[in-house]
Amino acid sequence: MPKYDQSQAECLVFTFKDGLLSKVAHDLEVRVTRFSIDVSPTAVRAEFDLNSLRVVNAMKDGTASPDALSDSDKNKIADQIVKEVLHADQHPTAVFTSRTVTRRDDGGYSIAGDLSLHGVTKPLQAETKAEGNQQVVSIELHQPDFGITPFKAMMGTLKVKPDVIVRLSTPGV
Repeated sequence: MPKYDQSQAECLVFTFKDGLLSKVAHDLEVRVTRFSIDVSPTAVRAEFDLNSLRVVNAMKDGTASPDALSDSDKNKIADQIVKEVLHADQHPTAVFTSRTVTRRDDGGYSIAGDLSLHGVTKPLQAETKAEGNQQVVSIELHQPDFGITPFKAMMGTLKVKPDVIVRLSTPGV
């Protein structure tokens, strides 16, 4: 059974700004820097360390803007996400366990299972795509479905939209 971690695979989370002051805020690209994924032809189990989130870039119109945030700003934002949004001290991991894995004719997979995040478990359906020698999946998660209150500041005039995109890329199977 192949096993992948952050040295062979990549997990990114994309957040999107909202609110009255959104013009002064940034969409974000956040990397999960510690995780493991066990894959077989019929099963997938993935565990993500929520304390390992690191802000990689501010994003502008879907493009990385590497100079928009200082390292200090990136660390402060990541700390807020981990402590104040995800409450990783109480819920340190997110775990996905598949119920079914079906290979499609196009080289991708249809995967159904359960995601446990922030103390809540919900069913999740995902479709991977073969991109070069990688299997790639992008999943939209609605934070309130998992009991997560999206970040907000300045009395709600600056906030993060409730939907985030998680993009996972692993070596092709």
